[in-house]
Amino acid sequence: MTVSEIYETMDYGKAPESAADALAWLVDQGDRFGQFIDGAFTPPGEVFESRNPATGEVLAHLSQATKADVEAAVAAARKAQPKWEKLGGPGRARYLYALARLMQKHARLFAVLETLDNGKPIRESRDIDIPLAQRHFYYHAGMAQLMEAELPGRAALGVCGQIIPWNFPLLMLAWKVAPALAMGNTVVLKPAEFTSLTAMLFADLCRQAGLPNGVVNIVTGDGAVGEMIVASDVDKIAFTGSTEVGRKIREATAGSGKALTLELGGKSPYIVFDDADLDSAVEGLVDAIWFNQGQVCCAGSRLLVQEGVADAFLTKLKRRMETLRIGDPLDKSIDVGAVVDPVQLERIRGMVAGSNGEVFQAPCPLPEAGCYYPPTLITGLHPADTLMQEEIFGPVLCATTFRTPSEAIDVANNTRYGLAASVWSENINVALDVAPKLVAGVVWVNGTNMFDAAAGFGGVRESGFGREGGWEGLTAYTKSAAKPKALKPIAPFKGDQTEPQPVDRTAKLYIGGKQARPDGGYARDIYGKTGTLLGQAPIGSRKDVRNAVEAAQAAKSWAGSTAHLRAQILYYIAENLAAREGEFAARINQMTGGKTGAKEVDAAVTRLFSYAAWADKFDGQVRAVPSRTVALAMREPCGVIGAFCPDDAPLLGLVSLMAPAIAMGNRVVLVASEPFPLVATDFYQVLDTSDVPGGVVNILTGSHKDLAVPMASHMDIEAVWSFSGADISASIEKAAAGNLKRTWVNNGQARDWFAAEGEGRPFLEAATEVKTVWVPYGA
Repeated sequence: MTVSEIYETMDYGKAPESAADALAWLVDQGDRFGQFIDGAFTPPGEVFESRNPATGEVLAHLSQATKADVEAAVAAARKAQPKWEKLGGPGRARYLYALARLMQKHARLFAVLETLDNGKPIRESRDIDIPLAQRHFYYHAGMAQLMEAELPGRAALGVCGQIIPWNFPLLMLAWKVAPALAMGNTVVLKPAEFTSLTAMLFADLCRQAGLPNGVVNIVTGDGAVGEMIVASDVDKIAFTGSTEVGRKIREATAGSGKALTLELGGKSPYIVFDDADLDSAVEGLVDAIWFNQGQVCCAGSRLLVQEGVADAFLTKLKRRMETLRIGDPLDKSIDVGAVVDPVQLERIRGMVAGSNGEVFQAPCPLPEAGCYYPPTLITGLHPADTLMQEEIFGPVLCATTFRTPSEAIDVANNTRYGLAASVWSENINVALDVAPKLVAGVVWVNGTNMFDAAAGFGGVRESGFGREGGWEGLTAYTKSAAKPKALKPIAPFKGDQTEPQPVDRTAKLYIGGKQARPDGGYARDIYGKTGTLLGQAPIGSRKDVRNAVEAAQAAKSWAGSTAHLRAQILYYIAENLAAREGEFAARINQMTGGKTGAKEVDAAVTRLFSYAAWADKFDGQVRAVPSRTVALAMREPCGVIGAFCPDDAPLLGLVSLMAPAIAMGNRVVLVASEPFPLVATDFYQVLDTSDVPGGVVNILTGSHKDLAVPMASHMDIEAVWSFSGADISASIEKAAAGNLKRTWVNNGQARDWFAAEGEGRPFLEAATEVKTVWVPYGA
């Protein structure tokens, strides 16, 4: 095509990128790769093919890692970790800077190799993936430099097992490896079976940078290799992939003590209001759903358009789809490349074939060879239709309409996922009113697919937990430097004294702001150290958990109350507890047989005042991203938190869990100290006189073991904490896999509730989710 023909037709000519250097590098490596363990490549073993999805051609042969390979990689990482951590933040920063510079030096090679292996257009690899990967290493080099000053008292977790997907092979590697290394950890990383080549190139760069042997280890293969890593002797698992696999990993790691972060699937809404710039919204939608062929966990795959502009918007969208170019991903003028593998292509075809809506596909020719699927729009769907609920992971957009902003929010949140969302409106009041109400870890205003190392990315609900990037992503690779002590279980005192128990002395549960009899109608005798009968405590059951959660869910308005109001109520609780200090101190001494009751009450009052002070001060940040955008890291309550209180500090432990949770706008279902529950039942009266709205605080008594699974498996609880003396950590983590709720358990480790470790930022962080809201500004 000549220049004059291009001018006449306004069509794009071909702009091919040469693959010569990438292919030459593969040839130099012998087109066959072993595992990268302890700073060197092992000889190739049983191999599988890595193919170019655009042509079907074999690019290289990779080795299927064995159990021995994984064990060797973990052993190498374990051996290298103490020296790597001891190197110090500034020492580690030098290596991270070196890796970033080498990635810049070889940026073109990385981009071409990524496109050959993955099928995404070269302009996306060149302009988005590779620069962002470099940015993560530069950013986290700075974080390593600052670690000692900004994260005092924190230490590396140890060895991190990391499993990444095929849609952003190098970028996902950077998201995980950079923060892990910055904080002093070593890694064993498994790239996706389909797309391992840029990980092999990165391993080569690790050698060039002089990275100490064993700090980075890379093993390749199918899902069985990932299972081996999960089961291996590592201290953390970081996984990005499907929700189904994430759930299995949660179950497999339950009770192991391994730290876990999961970045899983999504079905993200793309909301267009009637006052939006429709042309800009159409262009944004092209990037939201057809970027990387729709193989993006946060793709804007659910289009929600306000009814008044729906016809006009869909007309513009279809016209724009007609101009999209599909073809050779190495052509710089191509919009949509190849789907990663024939297996994924068939999955997309099968899901679209079962659609109940009207299917429109871009009328563009597809290459004869390769894994190509046309950009697709499906309209006329109801919010509950399968394609509006299930992740397709392909270039398929599903659409519906809404009438009012409140309906848009309801439809947007009508999914089991909660990863990302886009809001399009020229009215900033509408945009910033809707954004906080969307159940998503990331919200883009008048934009989409904006990422940066400084801004946390991750989801809620069945999109996983934990964040990648920012301070919150960084601290997920650290732990307290203090050495924990084993928790000693406390058995309740026994006695044989009985006496008539008047009805009005029978302690009840506290549900919905009222005292309530336990559903089962049973109670147990509580004795003092001398065997004296002190009273009775109800035995809570699964139905009592249900009733308490229903009451907590009915108190949703608490999350929308001002931080000032929440602080005032915490002050009231503290004042009312202080007024009855002698009574509560005597009750604690009576139950525990000790003499520290006054100290414990005083500490509880102080703690309430502390969290009242924190209520309007533990807030978000504006992150410094390299674009004309305000990236707001907003702190939001988790929702309903179920918590098992410690046994050894029956009042202080309860207050230490309740206060940070409600200070941040959560509602709680607390299970009181099992051996010493009566102080909790006395505490009901303090709550009744402190203006605490019904349902914000609910208190149960009973067996922690019996209530652990009902609490952790409840689908309307968003997080579960356990500092119980009972061995329930494993059962909580396993049951929590049902809806992938966040968990914070003690794994049999003690905590001094009177010391600094019994309060502060860790509790506030556990009580909040970070939502990143991107708001562009200027030109």
